[in-house]
Amino acid sequence: MSIETENDLAALRKIGKIVAQCLQYMGSKLEPGMTTHELDELGRAFLEKHGAKSAPELVYQFPGATCISVNEEAAHGIPGPKKLAAGDLVNIDVSAELDGYFADTGGSFVMPPESELKVNLCEATKRALQAALKAARAGQKLNVIGAAIEKEARKNNLTVIHNLGSHGVGRWLHEEPEFIPGYFDKRDKRHLKEGQVITIEPFLSTGATEVFDTGDGWTLGTKKGIFTAQYEHTMVITRGQPIILTLPA
Repeated sequence: MSIETENDLAALRKIGKIVAQCLQYMGSKLEPGMTTHELDELGRAFLEKHGAKSAPELVYQFPGATCISVNEEAAHGIPGPKKLAAGDLVNIDVSAELDGYFADTGGSFVMPPESELKVNLCEATKRALQAALKAARAGQKLNVIGAAIEKEARKNNLTVIHNLGSHGVGRWLHEEPEFIPGYFDKRDKRHLKEGQVITIEPFLSTGATEVFDTGDGWTLGTKKGIFTAQYEHTMVITRGQPIILTLPA
């Protein structure tokens, strides 16, 4: 969608803040021995307390309020009986709807004791997101986002997952522009437009360029020993710095 009224912006800020605070809350509750289902239930209760509905459930009938992916799982992990352990890399993706508006955010957490490999992966992915935010300006080609992400990945000897990307959002969970690559695609002639609402969510990996269905129809993963981190914001494109909607404060 594109921002057309002040109400649009206010409503997106409201749901953006809720999903951001939910992500922060869930991340703060991570501890060894808890199941991903228990973690998801914390997220569900948080969203319900604020009047929001889980977007994956609402839009796709996903079997969970949030997506929780652990270690070699990169995205769309189903909450369940799996127990978290010390040293795990945990990605939490929170998207929700309130009053007809959607926002989407995500982040990766390393449970202590943290390995250098996983910490470096997460820090590089955060920098890739910041680099993409700096590049995303109205009038620029959409592929500046992927170019910025790919550049940061290469600087850190990491790879970009090619079959996961960013997307439009606002009045639905996934809107135009559909699939925004996290790598530079010179064939992509689309341009960013002022007022456009999108996500930017780099997926950086320690060696994979694609993820695959792990067998449950939802969870996407990599080979054993290959890890992926993701950080995501929902934003409004402007001629200057994007307006970040998914900030917790």
